[in-house]
Amino acid sequence: MAQAHLTIDLGAICRNWQALDALSAPEVETAACVKANGYGLGAAKVGTALRDAGCKTFFVAVAEEGAALRPYVGDSVRIGVFGGHMEGDAALITAHRLIPMLNAPEQVVRHMTQAPDAPYGAQLDSGMNRLGMEADQWAASQADLNPVLVMSHLACADEPEHPMNAQQLAAFKDMINQTNAPVSLAATGGTLLDPDYHFDLTRPGIGLYGGAPFSAAEPVVRLSIPVIQTRDLQVGETVGYGNTWTADRPSKIATISAGYADGLIRAMGRDMALWSDGVRCPLVGRVSMDLITVDVTDLGHTPAMLDILCREQGVEDLAAAADTIGYEILTSLGNRYARSYV
Repeated sequence: MAQAHLTIDLGAICRNWQALDALSAPEVETAACVKANGYGLGAAKVGTALRDAGCKTFFVAVAEEGAALRPYVGDSVRIGVFGGHMEGDAALITAHRLIPMLNAPEQVVRHMTQAPDAPYGAQLDSGMNRLGMEADQWAASQADLNPVLVMSHLACADEPEHPMNAQQLAAFKDMINQTNAPVSLAATGGTLLDPDYHFDLTRPGIGLYGGAPFSAAEPVVRLSIPVIQTRDLQVGETVGYGNTWTADRPSKIATISAGYADGLIRAMGRDMALWSDGVRCPLVGRVSMDLITVDVTDLGHTPAMLDILCREQGVEDLAAAADTIGYEILTSLGNRYARSYV
């Protein structure tokens, strides 16, 4: 078979959630973000595993994601929707018991008009200038609201010393001064900051899936790619589009069955490698749509598979090679992979 294989360790995801949960006080709830189809790894499988591990609250980006998740996690958990209550969401919110995080006055009006009996949260803008009610909007409306959660989001939590963290914490405390509802500020980065950021609920996302800034996270994914063909090159021969790599020694080159159509983005370039039995095998030439070429000379044999995500090389390593972030690597993993869960 030429199909690459993606193995997802649900146990590692649950242990990462438990490790992040242990960083806050016992009375602080730890939720889980499973938006973008569980960061590309399958929200149904991830959500079910985390529910069984004790997670009671999940967050998604849009109502459609929440509706898709509900049949798998059951009726016992809460599902919050970061995007709030958009036009056309009322039926989904009601039918699937979703909790929209209302982030603008017009969403408050929409929810009170179209789904007045459904619980809701409120999202505040503490300085990120992305989603959330600003201080004056919140002050004008909070007396008439009874949210089940009030939240905001940190812009620079992955940089612990960034002054924006303290600035947002102070702004958030001012905004919730008269609030009786539970409050939440911390995602993964905030959970790793001082406990002052934890409040009543933390909601880690990327840390569950093995990404930065949670450096203690267990690896979650392994991506093994089959070798389709190998060839022996002489000194001076080139590989791939544009002749961007030239052999400077007699070399064995393996062509493997994945490319940028599978989320292995072209920008990874020649700083990236694949692995076999602990041996590093450099990527050579350009990443193309369906194929990658790899120098396996030092292996001494022809492998059946090569790993690009493994214990030796995680999502953040791929991200660094492509000058991007682990979020993009995970959420770009393609649909052509055979997937298995352990």
